Amino acid sequence: QTLAVLGRTGSGKSTIAALIARLYDVTSGAIFIDDKPIKEINLDSLRESIGFVPQDAFLFSDTIKDNIKIGNQEATDQEVEQAAKSAYIYHNIIEFNEKFDTLVGERGVTLSGGQKQRISIARALISNPEILIFDDCLSAVDTETEEIILQNLNEATKGKTTIIISHRASSVKNADQIIVLDEGKIVEAGTHTELIERAGYYQDIYNQQLEEKLTNH
Repeated sequence: QTLAVLGRTGSGKSTIAALIARLYDVTSGAIFIDDKPIKEINLDSLRESIGFVPQDAFLFSDTIKDNIKIGNQEATDQEVEQAAKSAYIYHNIIEFNEKFDTLVGERGVTLSGGQKQRISIARALISNPEILIFDDCLSAVDTETEEIILQNLNEATKGKTTIIISHRASSVKNADQIIVLDEGKIVEAGTHTELIERAGYYQDIYNQQLEEKLTNH
Protein backbone atom coordinates (compact mmCIF):
# COMPACT_ATOMS: atom_id res chain seq x y z
CA GLN A 1 0.00 0.00 0.00
CA THR A 2 0.89 3.64 -0.24
CA LEU A 3 0.71 5.64 2.97
CA ALA A 4 0.90 9.41 2.75
CA VAL A 5 1.97 11.60 5.64
CA LEU A 6 0.83 15.20 5.31
CA GLY A 7 1.53 18.11 7.58
CA ARG A 8 2.99 21.56 7.79
CA THR A 9 6.70 22.17 8.43
CA GLY A 10 7.72 20.98 11.88
CA SER A 11 4.73 18.67 12.38
CA GLY A 12 6.94 15.55 12.70
CA LYS A 13 6.76 14.09 9.18
CA SER A 14 10.50 13.50 8.68
CA THR A 15 10.78 12.03 12.18
CA ILE A 16 8.54 9.14 11.03
CA ALA A 17 10.87 8.47 8.07
CA ALA A 18 13.93 8.55 10.32
CA LEU A 19 12.32 6.11 12.78
CA ILE A 20 11.41 3.61 10.04
CA ALA A 21 15.01 3.69 8.76
CA ARG A 22 16.19 3.42 12.41
CA LEU A 23 18.28 6.56 12.24
CA TYR A 24 17.09 6.69 15.83
CA ASP A 25 14.81 4.53 17.96
CA VAL A 26 11.39 5.21 19.39
CA THR A 27 11.34 6.20 23.05
CA SER A 28 7.85 4.82 23.58
CA GLY A 29 5.60 2.52 21.55
CA ALA A 30 7.05 0.25 18.85
CA ILE A 31 7.49 -0.08 15.08
CA PHE A 32 6.77 -3.41 13.40
CA ILE A 33 7.69 -4.59 9.92
CA ASP A 34 5.83 -7.74 8.84
CA ASP A 35 4.67 -8.13 12.48
CA LYS A 36 8.27 -8.18 13.68
CA PRO A 37 9.60 -5.48 16.04
CA ILE A 38 12.01 -3.31 14.07
CA LYS A 39 14.71 -3.70 16.75
CA GLU A 40 14.81 -7.46 16.08
CA ILE A 41 15.56 -6.96 12.38
CA ASN A 42 19.22 -6.89 11.34
CA LEU A 43 20.07 -3.22 10.75
CA ASP A 44 21.94 -3.85 7.46
CA SER A 45 19.13 -5.94 5.98
CA LEU A 46 16.55 -3.38 7.18
CA ARG A 47 18.35 -0.55 5.42
CA GLU A 48 19.00 -2.64 2.32
CA SER A 49 15.26 -3.19 1.99
CA ILE A 50 14.52 0.56 2.17
CA GLY A 51 14.86 3.08 -0.67
CA PHE A 52 15.05 6.46 1.05
CA VAL A 53 14.77 9.72 -0.89
CA PRO A 54 15.46 12.72 1.35
CA GLN A 55 14.31 16.25 0.68
CA ASP A 56 17.89 17.49 0.27
CA ALA A 57 19.24 15.29 -2.50
CA PHE A 58 22.95 14.55 -2.15
CA LEU A 59 24.86 13.81 -5.34
CA PHE A 60 28.52 12.84 -5.60
CA SER A 61 30.99 14.55 -7.96
CA ASP A 62 30.66 11.74 -10.47
CA THR A 63 28.67 10.90 -13.58
CA ILE A 64 24.88 10.91 -13.58
CA LYS A 65 24.95 7.18 -14.36
CA ASP A 66 27.19 6.39 -11.37
CA ASN A 67 25.07 8.57 -9.10
CA ILE A 68 22.01 6.52 -10.05
CA LYS A 69 23.92 3.21 -9.83
CA ILE A 70 24.80 3.85 -6.17
CA GLY A 71 21.40 2.23 -5.60
CA ASN A 72 22.48 -0.91 -7.48
CA GLN A 73 26.05 -1.33 -8.71
CA GLU A 74 25.05 -4.31 -10.87
CA ALA A 75 22.39 -2.36 -12.80
CA THR A 76 22.53 -2.45 -16.60
CA ASP A 77 22.46 0.71 -18.73
CA GLN A 78 18.88 -0.21 -19.67
CA GLU A 79 17.86 -0.37 -15.99
CA VAL A 80 19.55 2.99 -15.35
CA GLU A 81 17.59 4.52 -18.24
CA GLN A 82 14.32 2.99 -17.03
CA ALA A 83 14.85 4.34 -13.51
CA ALA A 84 15.54 7.79 -15.02
CA LYS A 85 12.33 7.57 -17.07
CA SER A 86 10.29 6.60 -14.01
CA ALA A 87 11.78 9.55 -12.11
CA TYR A 88 11.01 11.81 -15.10
CA ILE A 89 14.62 12.98 -15.48
CA TYR A 90 15.56 10.99 -18.62
CA HIS A 91 14.54 13.79 -21.03
CA ASN A 92 16.80 16.25 -19.18
CA ILE A 93 19.77 13.87 -19.11
CA ILE A 94 19.77 13.14 -22.85
CA GLU A 95 19.92 16.87 -23.57
CA PHE A 96 23.41 17.03 -22.01
CA ASN A 97 26.33 16.49 -24.42
CA GLU A 98 27.66 13.54 -22.44
CA LYS A 99 24.16 12.27 -21.57
CA PHE A 100 24.42 9.68 -18.72
CA ASP A 101 28.21 10.15 -18.62
CA THR A 102 27.80 13.83 -17.72
CA LEU A 103 29.73 14.78 -14.62
CA VAL A 104 27.78 16.54 -11.89
CA GLY A 105 29.09 18.69 -9.10
CA GLU A 106 32.26 20.74 -8.87
CA ARG A 107 33.77 19.79 -12.23
CA GLY A 108 30.59 19.07 -14.13
CA VAL A 109 27.18 20.52 -14.81
CA THR A 110 25.22 22.20 -12.05
CA LEU A 111 21.80 20.62 -11.74
CA SER A 112 18.70 22.36 -10.42
CA GLY A 113 17.21 21.30 -7.09
CA GLY A 114 14.38 19.52 -8.91
CA GLN A 115 16.81 17.61 -11.17
CA LYS A 116 18.86 16.49 -8.17
CA GLN A 117 15.71 15.28 -6.44
CA ARG A 118 14.68 13.26 -9.50
CA ILE A 119 18.12 11.64 -9.82
CA SER A 120 17.77 10.66 -6.13
CA ILE A 121 14.38 9.09 -6.92
CA ALA A 122 15.95 7.12 -9.81
CA ARG A 123 18.69 5.95 -7.41
CA ALA A 124 16.10 4.66 -4.93
CA LEU A 125 14.00 2.93 -7.61
CA ILE A 126 16.95 1.11 -9.19
CA SER A 127 17.72 -0.63 -5.89
CA ASN A 128 14.27 -2.27 -6.15
CA PRO A 129 13.60 -2.05 -2.40
CA GLU A 130 10.60 -3.50 -0.58
CA ILE A 131 9.95 -0.19 1.20
CA LEU A 132 10.19 3.20 -0.48
CA ILE A 133 10.21 6.42 1.54
CA PHE A 134 9.87 9.71 -0.30
CA ASP A 135 10.55 12.45 2.24
CA ASP A 136 9.20 15.66 0.70
CA CYS A 137 11.41 14.89 -2.28
CA LEU A 138 9.18 16.67 -4.82
CA SER A 139 9.33 20.03 -3.08
CA ALA A 140 11.59 21.56 -5.75
CA VAL A 141 9.48 20.58 -8.77
CA ASP A 142 6.37 22.35 -10.05
CA THR A 143 2.94 20.74 -9.61
CA GLU A 144 2.70 19.60 -13.29
CA THR A 145 6.06 17.78 -13.08
CA GLU A 146 5.03 16.38 -9.70
CA GLU A 147 1.83 14.97 -11.23
CA ILE A 148 3.82 13.14 -13.96
CA ILE A 149 6.34 11.74 -11.45
CA LEU A 150 3.57 10.51 -9.13
CA GLN A 151 1.81 8.77 -12.03
CA ASN A 152 5.11 7.07 -12.97
CA LEU A 153 5.71 6.08 -9.36
CA ASN A 154 2.28 4.43 -9.22
CA GLU A 155 3.62 1.93 -11.74
CA ALA A 156 7.13 1.67 -10.27
CA THR A 157 5.93 1.08 -6.69
CA LYS A 158 3.50 -1.78 -7.41
CA GLY A 159 3.96 -4.55 -4.85
CA LYS A 160 5.96 -2.29 -2.53
CA THR A 161 5.25 -0.46 0.71
CA THR A 162 5.48 3.22 -0.16
CA ILE A 163 5.49 6.17 2.22
CA ILE A 164 5.07 9.61 0.70
CA ILE A 165 5.82 12.47 3.06
CA SER A 166 4.76 15.90 1.92
CA HIS A 167 3.37 19.28 2.88
CA ARG A 168 1.46 19.38 -0.43
CA ALA A 169 -1.99 17.81 -0.60
CA SER A 170 -1.54 17.29 -4.36
CA SER A 171 1.31 14.83 -3.64
CA VAL A 172 -0.75 12.64 -1.35
CA LYS A 173 -4.28 12.58 -2.72
CA ASN A 174 -3.95 9.22 -4.55
CA ALA A 175 -2.50 7.31 -1.60
CA ASP A 176 -4.38 4.31 -0.16
CA GLN A 177 -4.26 5.93 3.26
CA ILE A 178 -3.41 9.47 4.38
CA ILE A 179 -2.47 10.53 7.88
CA VAL A 180 -2.39 14.22 8.76
CA LEU A 181 0.09 15.35 11.40
CA ASP A 182 -0.03 18.45 13.53
CA GLU A 183 2.53 19.11 16.26
CA GLY A 184 3.63 15.47 16.32
CA LYS A 185 0.15 13.98 16.59
CA ILE A 186 -2.13 12.32 14.04
CA VAL A 187 -5.11 14.64 13.80
CA GLU A 188 -6.86 12.94 10.86
CA ALA A 189 -6.60 9.71 8.88
CA GLY A 190 -8.41 8.26 5.85
CA THR A 191 -8.51 8.40 2.07
CA HIS A 192 -8.58 11.69 0.15
CA THR A 193 -12.35 11.39 -0.38
CA GLU A 194 -13.04 10.56 3.27
CA LEU A 195 -10.90 13.45 4.50
CA ILE A 196 -12.53 15.95 2.12
CA GLU A 197 -15.97 14.82 3.33
CA ARG A 198 -14.85 15.24 6.93
CA ALA A 199 -14.29 18.96 6.19
CA GLY A 200 -11.48 19.36 8.71
CA TYR A 201 -7.76 20.10 8.73
CA TYR A 202 -7.00 18.19 5.51
CA GLN A 203 -9.73 19.93 3.55
CA ASP A 204 -8.42 23.31 4.75
CA ILE A 205 -4.89 22.53 3.50
CA TYR A 206 -6.22 21.09 0.23
CA ASN A 207 -8.47 24.08 -0.56
CA GLN A 208 -5.79 26.58 0.41
CA GLN A 209 -3.20 24.94 -1.87
CA LEU A 210 -5.73 24.62 -4.69
CA GLU A 211 -6.42 28.35 -4.48
CA GLU A 212 -2.69 29.14 -4.51
CA LYS A 213 -2.24 26.95 -7.60
CA LEU A 214 -5.09 28.69 -9.44
CA THR A 215 -3.78 32.11 -8.44
CA ASN A 216 -0.30 31.26 -9.75
CA HIS A 217 -1.62 30.22 -13.18
